[in-house]
Amino acid sequence: MSSDTAIRFDKVSKIFSKGHRQYGTLRDEFISFFSKRKLTRSRNPNQFFAIKNLSFSIRKGESVGLYGPNGSGKSTLLRLVAKVITPTCGSIKVNGRIAPLIELGAGFHPDLNGFENIYMNGAILGMTIGEIKLKMDQIVEYSGLGDFMTTPVKKYSSGMNLRLGFSIAIHSDADIFLIDEILAVGDEEFKKRSFDSIKELLEKKKTLLIVSHDLKKLTKMTNKIVKLNKGSMLND
Repeated sequence: MSSDTAIRFDKVSKIFSKGHRQYGTLRDEFISFFSKRKLTRSRNPNQFFAIKNLSFSIRKGESVGLYGPNGSGKSTLLRLVAKVITPTCGSIKVNGRIAPLIELGAGFHPDLNGFENIYMNGAILGMTIGEIKLKMDQIVEYSGLGDFMTTPVKKYSSGMNLRLGFSIAIHSDADIFLIDEILAVGDEEFKKRSFDSIKELLEKKKTLLIVSHDLKKLTKMTNKIVKLNKGSMLND
């Protein structure tokens, strides 16, 4: 892979089974493993392509928007890049440290408080203890949750989880940011702050892969838009 390439998909497909959770189940990973050898054979009618034979590259510093209807494969594509799930076939190469802004707060431990979850989540994103300590005040201030940092996150609202998760990710020194519909939730003040932060990432030449149903907003945040439908790319 070229040194200026951040992400490359080479003939990537992902098969799921209908009626089961699509992300991270052992059953689906077994399906993925065994399907690698029989994609050309007839498939079980309960299986479907969430991603089908995708090949593309994203350069370092590029901002790419993923646009399409529900079920088009946008979120599945992000999870493949983040290695939350594995492809059924094909290869994915990633060059750089990833900050997945996907289901923000989903990785928090409910019994730990805000401070403790910053350390845990920051470590997951590849930050050292020293980096987390250095940026702790910035993370807390950005989240606006200063009065709740000693509260267990199981008592947080979904909006509070979003604020904390986004703040941790945005302060990590990642190279690649995967952003899934986060600007569709939260109050208007936080949406604006998030949008401004994304623009700052662009100015810093970070690589962004952004999912949204809002084409107008995607156009403002990205250099290029990829349209997906039923797991395949649509030609412009």
